[in-house]
Amino acid sequence: MRSGKFYNPREMNSFQVIAVTGLIMTGLAHLVLLVVNKEIPSFELLYACWLALYVIGLLRNLYAKPHDNHDHHH
Repeated sequence: MRSGKFYNPREMNSFQVIAVTGLIMTGLAHLVLLVVNKEIPSFELLYACWLALYVIGLLRNLYAKPHDNHDHHH
């Protein structure tokens, strides 16, 4: 198992990239909410959703067979 599948964007699949992007954007939005002193109920649940999507993508990345990857076209 290559550790790059955990953190290297070139080895991540689309689920992982979307989850990392969502996590970053949610963090930035959270900072903006703190600066403007606003609160959105259950906003923190977004972090759990992005984490779940990342784990699903990671498991798919680790255990999918190479010929099962339909992300590219010939």
